Amino acid sequence: MKTPRFLLPAATAGILALTLSACGGGGGGTTGGGGGSDADANMDARGPITFVQGKDNNNVIRPLIEKWNAAHKDEQVTFKEQTDQADQQHDDLVQHFQAKQSDYDVADVDVVWTAEFAAKGWLQPLKDKMAIDTSAMLPATVQSATYKGTLYAAPRTSDGGILFYRKDLVPNPPKTWDEMMGMCSIAKQNNIGCYAGQFSKYEGLTVNASEAINSAGGSVLNKDGKPNLNTAEAKAGLENLAKAYADGNIPKEAITYKEEDSRQAFQSGKLLFLRNWPYVYSLMSTEGSSAVKDKFGMAALPGKSGPGASSLGGHNTAVSVYSKHKATALDFVKFLTSEESEKFYATQGSLAPVLGALYTDQELVAKLPYLPVLKTSIENAVPRPVTPFYPAVTKAIQDNAYSAIKGEKTVETALSDMQKSIESAGAGS
Repeated sequence: MKTPRFLLPAATAGILALTLSACGGGGGGTTGGGGGSDADANMDARGPITFVQGKDNNNVIRPLIEKWNAAHKDEQVTFKEQTDQADQQHDDLVQHFQAKQSDYDVADVDVVWTAEFAAKGWLQPLKDKMAIDTSAMLPATVQSATYKGTLYAAPRTSDGGILFYRKDLVPNPPKTWDEMMGMCSIAKQNNIGCYAGQFSKYEGLTVNASEAINSAGGSVLNKDGKPNLNTAEAKAGLENLAKAYADGNIPKEAITYKEEDSRQAFQSGKLLFLRNWPYVYSLMSTEGSSAVKDKFGMAALPGKSGPGASSLGGHNTAVSVYSKHKATALDFVKFLTSEESEKFYATQGSLAPVLGALYTDQELVAKLPYLPVLKTSIENAVPRPVTPFYPAVTKAIQDNAYSAIKGEKTVETALSDMQKSIESAGAGS
């Protein structure tokens, strides 16, 4: 998710269209498997293509496209840069796919969109002559790109939530939520905020609320894919956020924070702890305006009695069924997921690689000492709800978690309403 990038990512005016799309309205393409004529056409065709992705904050994708274009004069790639907001990126892709437009050949797809887009038949199944080799990739990343047993996208970057902390003020990071809240007195002594994540009413709040619930031993959906929110564990998790906001341990302004807002608050020295994605490491370490350049550390998110459960983040790369040059599109996807490219994502953008061997690559770990922490995060990560109805599900989580944190609803009422909304969206059937 940036998602960030995650992100990675407020529901926009297009949410009604998204919900209808997720429930089967609108559309285009084949359904349930993407195996129709659109998916079969143009598999051998080569020529110029367009790659679509959210804002390239870390200048990662442009150098790679330049490298590709230098070697492929007849198969040039044009970069269509979207905004840095995941909800808007999603809207943009939906609109183009529904219109069956061929100008979005290869798309950067948040891990939580894969099931929705695959169910609508908008993504080219990566099998047979379109197959890619996933044997060296982390299993969780491959699963995030798979729907009903078929691979619909190539895992490109993974992600796990990280706790950034001021190591000059807190030499040893907290291991549990209660321990972290107990350290908020240090923030008050230094006249700064204690803890922030991403609490604006948008996709980032789904991530943060899910992490809070999962880290307390609860879950949004059970193993059968049905909502599971009326539990003591879910209540304890969401209550942690609501109580911290009410007592000021989460600053009042944090209710407006998205990834970049929270990053800038921590980077300017206004926070003791920050939950964010690894991409911020390179920015906080190198930007001239950073007030914490040599003063921050990274740790696993705190949980109930040890490491918390991060939301699995990351981005997959998919070929549109409407692309007219699928052979070129496939080769470009392989280029973007090569070992060389994966190392570049890590060193240039602090993005988590999908290739397992890179987490123990000595040269890479020497440059990025947080990789072991990130691996712990990913190993403890829990996917956000995997469902074709995701836009409606995430809206239910965002709306009700936001109301609970602000104190507009009790935690019990918010979770009950969340449960009912997810059930009515179709995920409970």
